Amino acid sequence: MAERCLVVGPAWVGDMIIAQSLYQALKTRYPDLALDVLAPTWSAGILARMPEVRRSLLAPFAHGQFDWAGRRRLARELRGQYYDWAIILPNSWKSALAPFLAGIPRRTGYVGEFRYGLLNDPRRLDKRALPRLADRYCALADQTTGTKAGGVVSCPPRLTVNPMTQRNALARFGLTTDRKILALCPGAEYGSAKRWPERHYAAVARAKRAAGWQIWLVGSARDQTVAAAIQQQTGDACVNLAGLTTLEETVDLLACSSAVVSNDSGLMHLAAAVGAPVLALYGSTDPGYTPPLADRMRILCLKLECSPCFQRQCPLGHHHCLTQLHPEQVLTALSDLEANR
Repeated sequence: MAERCLVVGPAWVGDMIIAQSLYQALKTRYPDLALDVLAPTWSAGILARMPEVRRSLLAPFAHGQFDWAGRRRLARELRGQYYDWAIILPNSWKSALAPFLAGIPRRTGYVGEFRYGLLNDPRRLDKRALPRLADRYCALADQTTGTKAGGVVSCPPRLTVNPMTQRNALARFGLTTDRKILALCPGAEYGSAKRWPERHYAAVARAKRAAGWQIWLVGSARDQTVAAAIQQQTGDACVNLAGLTTLEETVDLLACSSAVVSNDSGLMHLAAAVGAPVLALYGSTDPGYTPPLADRMRILCLKLECSPCFQRQCPLGHHHCLTQLHPEQVLTALSDLEANR
């Protein structure tokens, strides 16, 4: 049995959080396994909140970057760590290159683009048996070569909340928890086809503010334009945190929320992983593939004939899958979510 395992992690925030289901499965099966994760720089703060992970290693490559010399240097560094098992989560051949060059004895992953020589423990994915990404990840936790992926029940991700850094974050932004908090996560890095309209977010914000709630706008620097538009449409009634918080601060602040409304995004999964009640809005993507893995959650999806299309922008130009999801429906779902706490 393997003693030291390296997981090559995903490139997206949501997928990185979902991958914690795999880490939990690995530690359940092999309690003494030393588990490290090779991941982008931004993910260090998230991985630090996963108790199953011993440490994170920097993958110094931009998304889609090849960098042959850099991958050879990384392989030399990995060789010195004496890993005996690597699990490669991305499907690209580049992601499997460093573990191959490092000579890690067992290299597990799903058959992907030109990876037969790089993986020596290739798995074939039955998408019908494993419709959820979390279960697909967890199916790789079995060391039996050629294991058929199926019948897996994944554990939901659970990020650790640090009370001290939570208090510091609240103080840094002058925030309080004396009133109910609605966190709005209006961004989606994948594209506009995943973003509920700003005017709809603003309508929900105005209604909940009138009911006495605090409204926090949460997102990355890339979400500042969207957040600013919502702030303008609400007459500055929100606390705009977009682009101001670190990822670790975002973990701790979302844990304070009474409810979170989010597009299908990394922050949706983050909110679910800290136990916040989550209302997830789906348009161009499939809630059966990457649902929020939480007990206190609701999903709203119109399931139009044209969706899910999985496109970055609406190929029909109308975004009906999201524009026709009205604020009144979201407010009703929020009330239901609060009543069932």
